[in-house]
Amino acid sequence: MKRPKLTGFLFGLVAVIGLALAQPAGAKGGGTMVMLVQPEPPSLASYLSTSGPIGMVTSKVFDGLLEYDLDLQPQPGLAESWTLSDDGLTLTFKLRQGVVFHDGKPLTAEDVRFSIEDAAKVTHPRGPNTFKSVTAIETPDDHTVVLKLEKPAPYMIMAFSSYETPILPKHIYGTGDLRAHPNANKPIGSGPFKFVEWRKGTLIRLDKNENYWKEGQPYLDRIVARFIPDASTRTAALEKGEAHFAAMGAVPFNDAKKLAANADLMVTTKGHEMISPVAEILLNTRRAPLNDANVRRAIAYAIDRQFLIDNIWFGYGKPATGPMSSNFEPGGLYTSDVKTYQVENGVEIANKILDEAGYKKGADGFRFELMHDSLPYGQEWTRLGEYIAQALGKIGIKVTIRQEDVARWLKRTYTDNDFDTTGNYLYNLSDPVVGVHRAVVSEAIVKGRVFSNGSGWSDPRVDDLLAKATVEADPKKRSGFYAEALKIVAEEQPIVWTHEMNFPTVINNKFKDVIVSPLGVYSNFDRVHTE
Repeated sequence: MKRPKLTGFLFGLVAVIGLALAQPAGAKGGGTMVMLVQPEPPSLASYLSTSGPIGMVTSKVFDGLLEYDLDLQPQPGLAESWTLSDDGLTLTFKLRQGVVFHDGKPLTAEDVRFSIEDAAKVTHPRGPNTFKSVTAIETPDDHTVVLKLEKPAPYMIMAFSSYETPILPKHIYGTGDLRAHPNANKPIGSGPFKFVEWRKGTLIRLDKNENYWKEGQPYLDRIVARFIPDASTRTAALEKGEAHFAAMGAVPFNDAKKLAANADLMVTTKGHEMISPVAEILLNTRRAPLNDANVRRAIAYAIDRQFLIDNIWFGYGKPATGPMSSNFEPGGLYTSDVKTYQVENGVEIANKILDEAGYKKGADGFRFELMHDSLPYGQEWTRLGEYIAQALGKIGIKVTIRQEDVARWLKRTYTDNDFDTTGNYLYNLSDPVVGVHRAVVSEAIVKGRVFSNGSGWSDPRVDDLLAKATVEADPKKRSGFYAEALKIVAEEQPIVWTHEMNFPTVINNKFKDVIVSPLGVYSNFDRVHTE
């Protein structure tokens, strides 16, 4: 396939920012990493939105209380140490001293209290659920933070990364309306890289924080998040060394295996251990006929998940059985013992269900019509929409496809609820409480809260089971609650879960220690260096 000619921008960019990759042998050198981010983030307010492109940039700007290793074990971050009381109701963090924000002001316990109590618990899409048990936050001195819990919350210790709970300077974000803050697109944190500029439609530039609390780090001089709408041009930029990193779909899945053969590049699927994304077809259960479980089950039967994986995601992924990733299986929380819709005669079963439910085909061969909104995150999601139209056409459902930009799609889906079906994927993250519950619990049906219960489906049986799983410390009992909840969800099928996603990440071999965290692209890149 003929590649589009690269715009002159990237070549100019190299000259402008002074790409300096040559380093003494063995030294941990600096230089500039050009990171492809697709699509362009709608804002840089990670305390308001969990949109992936936002986190890719802001995880380098903000710090978290903790970091996590590849075995999913918490490690010191802004907090040097932490202790949990024997009754599980008091979590105490000791902050390291001498940390300053990018504007030179010191980071204190009050900044942490503000970031959790006034930001995460109020404005973050997952925060209200994650920190639901927190009844008070005490700051007995500038470097001690004490979280008082109403009930034990054993999962909470996994929610303190810079991506999940960024620590904000109160003297900046505590003034004015946090939901419409003037620094939403000019973030100020304490992380290894400082925000410098955002050229809309082109790039975001982050420069090295010379006052970072990790001595000698970060090694890179600069990170440039580059936005290139055309997928083939993104691939060409990686091949030519004009861009050095691409993740989470920024490189087309069909190009990943070809790029793996390039000696200058490596392709890995590591760095998703704490993310575990599950793809889905979101159904708006507020609307007829999608408020009928028979219709939802028929749609689920009509979708061939393995076909999607093989032909749209080029083998990257495995069929999903529900909202929970099988990555939770070693911990005993996942079960595949649920109603399955991936069967050979799925179309036949779907037609039978719809006939018996009274949705007869008309003279034109269709039972009813639906509008499908494609997720504006790349060509795979556009092709998914095309497949859905084709697959549902086989069972007499006429599907029209609509394509909008990210901001309009978010508003339509999570604020206006003005859609029938849409493609999407949610991260399971480190624990089901943090990443899975939000998809199906009733309390996550909140207008404007993105990436939560967008289907509007509610079932008190599931609410009760997930509430019990949230506070249950006995692993066997907790597994039992999840097993029962997942069976109900699979039977009711408010969302058609298609597959567990396995994103290829492309890295230029000049850069080392890029994937050193289970958060992958959502880590802070403070150890990335050149040789």
